[in-house]
Amino acid sequence: MAKLYFYYSTMNAGKSTALLQASHNYRERGMRTLLYTAQLDDRGGGKVHSRIGISGDALHFQPGLDLREEIDAEHVRAPVSCVLIDEAQFLEPAQVRQLGAVVDQLNIPVLCYGLRTDFRGELFPGSSQLLAWADNLVELKTICHCGRKATMVVRVRADGKVERQGAQVEVGGNERYVPLCRQHFVAAIQDGAAPP
Repeated sequence: MAKLYFYYSTMNAGKSTALLQASHNYRERGMRTLLYTAQLDDRGGGKVHSRIGISGDALHFQPGLDLREEIDAEHVRAPVSCVLIDEAQFLEPAQVRQLGAVVDQLNIPVLCYGLRTDFRGELFPGSSQLLAWADNLVELKTICHCGRKATMVVRVRADGKVERQGAQVEVGGNERYVPLCRQHFVAAIQDGAAPP
């Protein structure tokens, strides 16, 4: 029985690595996978990239794309055994429901990987829908500089100071985002100082 999975975490927890490993496991057994990543993250050039240096070719999703329709067409062309979504926080709520239809109507498992919250500690719309609609929720863990589990992320400016306002979506990596435990997140937001 296929299911909709949401693997969530903060930055630097290995989400893309886990996605690529899952895809490899299917492909090693001769099964076809479809990988998707957000078109707005233009750093990847049509690939899912992991910080440890591995990558895989991916299709792009963008606002307005009907994922159920596109995956169905791909499945008719050649059977799809699993769909894997990177940067799932950028999915539209309707797209999360479309992925649910892929699971329920096409019987294809869908594994979504993404951030739960933004730099302000607020849910992304896609993540909110996945938390509500996914059959299985799996937290991937990373650590704060203090050694505790990191559950939050702050966005830092070029001078290292913590941003407290701004657009929810701004693409960046380790140079812009720092994973923190809740205690250090609150402290960083309150004083705006650069995290260690």
